[in-house]
Amino acid sequence: MTKEFVDVLVIGAGPSGCVSASFLHKNNIKIKVVEKAKFPRLVVGESLIPRVMDHFAEAELFECLDAMNFEKKLGARFIRGEEICVFDFSQKFGEGWDWTWQVPRADFDNTMAQEIVRKGIDLEFESEVLEVSFEGKNSKTIVKDKDGNLKEIHAKFIIDSSGYGRVLPRLLDLDTPSKLDPHSSIFTHVKDINRPEGEEGTQISFDILETEVWLWVIPFSNGNTSLGVVGPTDFINSLSQNKDNAEALRNAIQQSDYYIKRFKGTEFLFEPVKLENYSRAVKRMYGDGFALTGNSSEFLDPVFSSGVAFATESGMLAAKLYIKESQGIEVDWETEFTGYMKKGIAVFTTYVKEWYTGNLQTLFFHQPENLDVKEKICAVLAGYVWNEENPFVKKHDHVIQNMAYLLNMQKEQSAE
Repeated sequence: MTKEFVDVLVIGAGPSGCVSASFLHKNNIKIKVVEKAKFPRLVVGESLIPRVMDHFAEAELFECLDAMNFEKKLGARFIRGEEICVFDFSQKFGEGWDWTWQVPRADFDNTMAQEIVRKGIDLEFESEVLEVSFEGKNSKTIVKDKDGNLKEIHAKFIIDSSGYGRVLPRLLDLDTPSKLDPHSSIFTHVKDINRPEGEEGTQISFDILETEVWLWVIPFSNGNTSLGVVGPTDFINSLSQNKDNAEALRNAIQQSDYYIKRFKGTEFLFEPVKLENYSRAVKRMYGDGFALTGNSSEFLDPVFSSGVAFATESGMLAAKLYIKESQGIEVDWETEFTGYMKKGIAVFTTYVKEWYTGNLQTLFFHQPENLDVKEKICAVLAGYVWNEENPFVKKHDHVIQNMAYLLNMQKEQSAE
């Protein structure tokens, strides 16, 4: 069996892995990336939020992505019957990027992966991690390549960016139930032949069919659009008695007064994919010699498109802390990694929960709009969830619930 020796082994070549690898390489760290899949490959998570742009810029991946001319995402629209709420990222509280992209992830991820290869990073596709063992912080990883050959990769540190593959959580028994209720989704792409001209045709939208059920519409610059339905797992399963994902998604589209004409009878470009009970959590996010990033650690819910942002945030942070440690500087991983990430995760978890209770929707659709409140919520939706100057970050655990209660009370009193 052949042996390789590196400073850092990165598992997974998605956004988290590529950001980690590119930043480490920039800082002269010897790394290797192993990826189980062959790229390009289909993956969900096509709507980004502005916070990710900071990471792409810092990892020197922005230019290759910008050259792809992906559809620009300037905000997000939420629809509930005849009510519409639009968030414009340029009108948010605090500093930060005012735009991002909405992307076919197969093309997006492949662009980053090919760029890190161009930079000279050792990236091995179609290589599966079979075993990992640790001796102190040093690790030995057994990997099987596409031809069935085995090799040992010896590393001083592992960054697990394996996403839904969740390599280290599986091998080290780190999985734990999510604190979020079980939800599932079904999605596909369509050739958007009825796409309207202008902003209406390019704007990402979330159409609320019921309080806990919503349809996503994510237009791409290539003329295709991603369509998906999200809801409690029991509801999603009830959309087709035959467990036919295509039938289920068509039935969901039928329930959308806003989109039924645009997408009725539209041909699906691939058999719709179902993601069941997708929220994930772990017992711990790091250990001696490793850190978990992206979906290999926590994944919340796609309603506010936070997945890639947490992936790149944690990937960049893990890389920075490894560099710091390699320089002989003591790192408090509990505080500097887990504590930091958990702060942001806690904020988004509150927003996801309050979305499904209906409290956040009460704030979204209240008229007349409170522009000050809207700007502060917009900053959260843009991913700036560590800025505690924003009261909707600092007091996230009760501010939404309290405001929704007051608005509902006012509504009841005015109706009397």
